[in-house]
Amino acid sequence: MARWLIKTLVLLVVVAVVGITGVIGVLWHFGRGLPDYRQLATYEPPVMTRVQAGDGSLIAEYAQERRVFVPVDAMPKLVIAAFLSAEDKNFYTHPGVDFFGVARAMIQNVMSVGENRRPVGGSTITQQVAKNFLLGNEVSLNRKAREAILAFRIEHALSKDRILELYMNEIYLGQGSYGVAAAALNYFNKSLDQLTVAEAAYLGGLPKAPSSYHPIRQAAAAKARRDYVISRMQEDGYINGQQATAAMDTPLVMRPASETRVTEAQYFAEEVRRDILAHFGESTLYRGGLSIRTTLDSKLQAIADTSLRDGLLAYDRRHGWHGIIARIDAGDGWADRLKAAPVKGLYATWRPTVVLKVEDEKAEIGFADGSTGTLPLAEMRWARPIRGHQTVGPQPAKVAEVLKVGDVVAVEAGDQKGVFSLRQIPEVNGAVVAIDPHTGRVLAMTGGWSFEASQYNRATQAYRQPGSSFKPFVYLTAMENGYTPSSRVLDAPFAIDQGPGLGLWKPGNYGGTFLGPSTLRTGVEKSKNMMTARLASQIGMGPIADMAQKFGVVDKMPLQLSMALGAGETTLLRITTGYAELVNGGKKVTPSLIDRIQDRNGKTIYRHDTRDCETCTGAEANVDNPPSLPDTREQLAPATSVYQMVSILQGVVQHGTGIAINSLGRPLGGKTGTTNDSNDTWFIGFSPDLAVGVFMGFDTPKSLGQRETGATVAVPVFKEFMAAALKDQPAIPFRVPPGIRLVRVNEETGLLASAGDRHAILEAFKPGTEPTGNEGVLDGSGSRNDIESVGARNTPATDGLY
Repeated sequence: MARWLIKTLVLLVVVAVVGITGVIGVLWHFGRGLPDYRQLATYEPPVMTRVQAGDGSLIAEYAQERRVFVPVDAMPKLVIAAFLSAEDKNFYTHPGVDFFGVARAMIQNVMSVGENRRPVGGSTITQQVAKNFLLGNEVSLNRKAREAILAFRIEHALSKDRILELYMNEIYLGQGSYGVAAAALNYFNKSLDQLTVAEAAYLGGLPKAPSSYHPIRQAAAAKARRDYVISRMQEDGYINGQQATAAMDTPLVMRPASETRVTEAQYFAEEVRRDILAHFGESTLYRGGLSIRTTLDSKLQAIADTSLRDGLLAYDRRHGWHGIIARIDAGDGWADRLKAAPVKGLYATWRPTVVLKVEDEKAEIGFADGSTGTLPLAEMRWARPIRGHQTVGPQPAKVAEVLKVGDVVAVEAGDQKGVFSLRQIPEVNGAVVAIDPHTGRVLAMTGGWSFEASQYNRATQAYRQPGSSFKPFVYLTAMENGYTPSSRVLDAPFAIDQGPGLGLWKPGNYGGTFLGPSTLRTGVEKSKNMMTARLASQIGMGPIADMAQKFGVVDKMPLQLSMALGAGETTLLRITTGYAELVNGGKKVTPSLIDRIQDRNGKTIYRHDTRDCETCTGAEANVDNPPSLPDTREQLAPATSVYQMVSILQGVVQHGTGIAINSLGRPLGGKTGTTNDSNDTWFIGFSPDLAVGVFMGFDTPKSLGQRETGATVAVPVFKEFMAAALKDQPAIPFRVPPGIRLVRVNEETGLLASAGDRHAILEAFKPGTEPTGNEGVLDGSGSRNDIESVGARNTPATDGLY
């Protein structure tokens, strides 16, 4: 007996050694080269970045995986219970692998042999974390062994709550939902704390196979899976029988996420995206979960879009019908061919259509859904034929003069059902930008007709010649060099020798008219090139270039007289910022699109306004006693000189090239701009608290037409924008800085006004510069001649060209 016991003991020892050695060998074999599980301690799941307007409305989202991260401490116990009952009821007690669960899965797999079913793994939540984060989805014993080893290691390195947090936020639950919070929104339009027992149970059942339990497409299977999870929750003691019965009796209804209030601002959003990408990198943009609060004003953005669209369409219609979108076979199957037609850039209410039949007074048209309609001749009378360069023929007398069968065109529904109006995508393009002049915050930006058709932002990327809209910076320089708004300059033909081989430079006035000796105010209001060139030659291009650079309009401007007439290049955003700096009293502002950026944890990582405010929060903060913040803006030019320029630009609207705007009856100022051959047209203007710039022109520069100027093309856009933007707001006058004296002068001569003078105006002067009656006229020779009479001022308000 003793010998038998000894032999048995020795055998057991040998078996134990062999077994231990085998286990060690298995662990060594499968544990080689495993990923570093310790990275999970600091892992942060990718979260989408959201860009919002100033009022909180959504502008854009950027993400590789649409996920909303929720800490485990903030997750309702009911939601956690649903996932534990469905996936791993022993999660808080097992060491990473549930051996009873593994045994149960092995038995189930043996019983399923020959049934061509996917093997059941019996994985714990910890094992799923190991698989999802570190290993992948390969179905093999090798992966299961490595998964188990990693699960043990993860359990030793992380707390149970941390493991659960990773799982609940990382797992894919269908419908583009990464994590349980995103799934709650996408399936039920609810946050986690609003979920019912039935809804939480449905989500808890999704990890097994999200695509197999869609609540609409696989309604029966989805409800069965949900009810199974409910029964498990009752069995595990998370809910009672009454709750379980009520939950199972609840219909499974999907409530997709409601339409989020979205502000359409694609050009603006793209500028923000590029800015974030440049400063923070692609990973942070698409995975970092940034919260970006922008400067955008949703109301003003909608007004900018509408104003630019209306302006582009108005110009386009004046210049006739420039053709169809495409041509297709209008025979059988036309609807399918129409669907495949290359159509981009249609306005939201427009539809592509194909002409099916043409009669004298109407055309029958068809849509991609197979429906048809009527396009009457009356709704295409504007579509005049283009003859020559920017000239058009008479209105069409019959439909066949405009359309043929098979033409694909754009139409818009009219008031009468089934009747449509002809539309065309403008070839001309443009931009509008609105800025808060006191802060530089960009309140609205639209960079073209259609972001879908062209992502080229004409507000920030198009460097074009500003023409006469540059002149205020010439005249501001003059104010800084001893001139006043009443100083007179000769408006007459002007020529200057440009140097050897360059010949004479001879600018001209629009319309070829000359006023003779005229005040600086007149030179700006009527946009007189001769006066501007003569003034620039007297004060020198160096100071003008310095002024333009200080105001951020043009960098390193060539010292050539043509630059005084706007021959340099700038962007709409830059020159509008320059005008904003005029109306704010000459203070430097930097145009900004972003107010604040917060990281995924709510920490502010960027703030545009970096001033400290100790009394903005806490007991000292109250509405009746607002905090006083330091003004750190650089003073670019004296406020007195700047106000003189603002006053003159107000005159442009009152009786100059922008007179069409005057009917709004509000304090407004600004300047038109038109370049040679009318290639570019501008109006940059402002109210006391809003600066707005408008640009219109062809992307490949060419003439807009002989009679098209900033006054006819850009001014209507500015006027429409300001009419809507300032509606129902009080009319605020321009602020007069200290050191300005308002003196009654004759607007024609600039001299002191006599009693009863019908042409008297209040002109802005610095102390000691008021007229005395003996002022001379600058004639370009460097001398001043005492010329008391001036030419007539009843010439038409026209823009200047260079």
